[in-house]
Amino acid sequence: QVQLVESGGGSVQAGDSLRLSCAASGGTFTSSAMGWFRQAPGKEREFVAVIRWNSGSTSYADSVKGRFTASRDTAKKMVYLQMNSLKPEDTAVYYCAARLRVYTSNLYNTGAYDSWGQGTQVTVSS
Repeated sequence: QVQLVESGGGSVQAGDSLRLSCAASGGTFTSSAMGWFRQAPGKEREFVAVIRWNSGSTSYADSVKGRFTASRDTAKKMVYLQMNSLKPEDTAVYYCAARLRVYTSNLYNTGAYDSWGQGTQVTVSS
């Protein structure tokens, strides 16, 4: 059983930066991709970013492209989300998720992932 734990959230001002971390533990962790999603109050959970575990290649939602950067440390089984130039509309609970099955190109939906963290709150004030 794989457990994911996010950290690094907080309350910041618009224009500030935060780095979220996600630690994977338990079981035999063999992920093909790690995703970041977010959910604002009253809204659906939405895709933010994905990093493919083996290659390290990344993809981003248009709303965060150029501001957010996903990275990973395979030895430590950690993934990170560096968030720069934060905006009030980035306010949400951020979740990391692991796809433990074989790779798929469709990594932009919640259904592609098998294990989820508990989430960390990010609040950006103007």
